[in-house]
Amino acid sequence: MAQSSPLLRLGLPKGSLEESTLRLFGMAGFQIQVSSRSYRPIMDDPELDGRFVRAQEMSRYVEHGFFDCGLTGQDWIAENGSDVVEVCDLVYSRASTRRSRWVLAVPEDSDIEGVQDLQGRRIATEVVHLTEQYLARHDVQAEVEFSWGATEVKVPHLVDAIVDLTETGSSLRANRLRIVDTLLETNTKFIANRAAWEDPAKRRKIERISLLLRAALEAQNKVGLKLNAPRAAVETIISELPSLRRPTVSPLSEDDWVAVETVLDEKIVREIIPVLREHGAEGIIEYPLNKVIP
Repeated sequence: MAQSSPLLRLGLPKGSLEESTLRLFGMAGFQIQVSSRSYRPIMDDPELDGRFVRAQEMSRYVEHGFFDCGLTGQDWIAENGSDVVEVCDLVYSRASTRRSRWVLAVPEDSDIEGVQDLQGRRIATEVVHLTEQYLARHDVQAEVEFSWGATEVKVPHLVDAIVDLTETGSSLRANRLRIVDTLLETNTKFIANRAAWEDPAKRRKIERISLLLRAALEAQNKVGLKLNAPRAAVETIISELPSLRRPTVSPLSEDDWVAVETVLDEKIVREIIPVLREHGAEGIIEYPLNKVIP
């Protein structure tokens, strides 16, 4: 850390998003060292001063100016009612790159089939404000209590229903629960304090971090592919290569051959490489990517 004051105070999410966030920053080019006993990581960028706090609290700290920017879920921005700048969406979680959902769930044998059936019932959830807003929109009165965790085990003996976060619904099914409705879809967002956003130097730095994080996320499921191809077969080979734009084609020292380079989804490479080989491609190289900027 430089002796002068850093330009930005950055909030990093502690808890379930911590590991995946550090991995994403690493791919974006920011090396962050974490001590198990400290909430203040060491960052290799002298313009950044990072702190870890829970994602549930992040938007409040950014709104009030303790942090200039930070990462948290769209759900916690809404739950806290925070007035912040939403710089960009970053769709990732600890386990996948899909959006999560806050859902209303009940026991499989419950007589609750819709929101109107919650009248006079008891609901447990970590997002009390969101749940109360949902009930109010449907003109339903029910008791909503805060849950500190393990919400699935509280039905049916302690509460009639829960509002819980899920990606696939597998945990709910494992606890013999069924989903009645979705209250909110959510994903991670990079947010900024409004005063920091109005500061030209801080805004420029925030926008650069946003660009690099989005580029790193875009690269997660993509790879680069290089190959040499007979010039006579190049159009056929290019037609087999899905890419962000048309592949780059460069001449080689032999007039009858060209070099082809492209970026494509990793999951289709195993299908593409044998086809390219059948069309005469040689010297095929697959390589990982850290950042992709469309």
